[in-house]
Amino acid sequence: MKKNRLGRSGIVVSDICMGTMTFGNQADEQTAFRILDMSYDAGIDFYDTAEMYPVPPDSKYVGETEEIVGRWMKTKDRDSLIIATKVAGPSHVWIRAPLRGVKTGLDRHHIVRAVESSLKRLDTDYIDLYQTHWPDWKYPQEETLRALDELVQSGKVRILGCSNEDTWGLMKNLWASDVHGLARFDTIQNNFSMNNRRFEDELAHACREEQVSLIPYSPLAGGVLSGKYNDGAFPEGARFTHYQNAPPRQRVMADRFVNEHTIASTRRYQEIAADIGMSVVTMAIAWSKQHDFVASTIVGATSEDQVPDLLAAADVTLDSETLQRIDAVSREIKYPMG
Repeated sequence: MKKNRLGRSGIVVSDICMGTMTFGNQADEQTAFRILDMSYDAGIDFYDTAEMYPVPPDSKYVGETEEIVGRWMKTKDRDSLIIATKVAGPSHVWIRAPLRGVKTGLDRHHIVRAVESSLKRLDTDYIDLYQTHWPDWKYPQEETLRALDELVQSGKVRILGCSNEDTWGLMKNLWASDVHGLARFDTIQNNFSMNNRRFEDELAHACREEQVSLIPYSPLAGGVLSGKYNDGAFPEGARFTHYQNAPPRQRVMADRFVNEHTIASTRRYQEIAADIGMSVVTMAIAWSKQHDFVASTIVGATSEDQVPDLLAAADVTLDSETLQRIDAVSREIKYPMG
């Protein structure tokens, strides 16, 4: 499996990363272990989790996913694994009480509490990549970075990243790191797929110039690109099926991912994939990891049956004609991002 460097750091990872968001919810621990073992045996060394997983948070408790990953890590050589996790940020304050009634999450107090809890759940003494899950624009970036820098200096964290950030936020944080001499973000983890290419508008240019690596999540557009939502279907156990009965914020998310435009594009992508003799799942992941600003594409599974198509992308390089056909479809999508 091809390896890429994360930003300017010394960490090199497989170009496919196994995500764990469903572990403890849509996938029980035994299933999670089988998925992780299959990934590891195929050459994946990069695994992404978060303190707020599983999502949606309707398992036994928030943080269960990190515990599952931690128990699995004990079956492997720790030095052979690159583990990424995240501190939630202000969008998910149910994890801990807001500071003085202010909806924030990336102050020093919360970051220290978060990393100590993640280390305990993962049962490890260091985290390879520690990421801010959601930006906290109401809190000074330099103060967040000071707290994160302390974690790097102490050896509890190797490198830093952000997630769900925009161009202004990324550049503001990089500026603060440069001015104050603090550890910088080497990665950004954002939504990026054939159905949602907004990252290419500005962030891709910023990442190239600043040597920040994208770690895309949802390369299958939340499962939409697999075709399972075609013809108005909402399969039992699927994420957006669950979101139909969830709080308004999650229902809105389902509407953004599953709509007439994304379903129409999925059908056309399926035709392209059929023409080149592969599953649309494999094609979508291969497309994602082929971008020069991408270090490793995050995939996810709820059963081991889904893993082979994901792993098959490791050996695929899409030709220019296929990429042009994908581009033609992408340009026509009206993707309603909120």
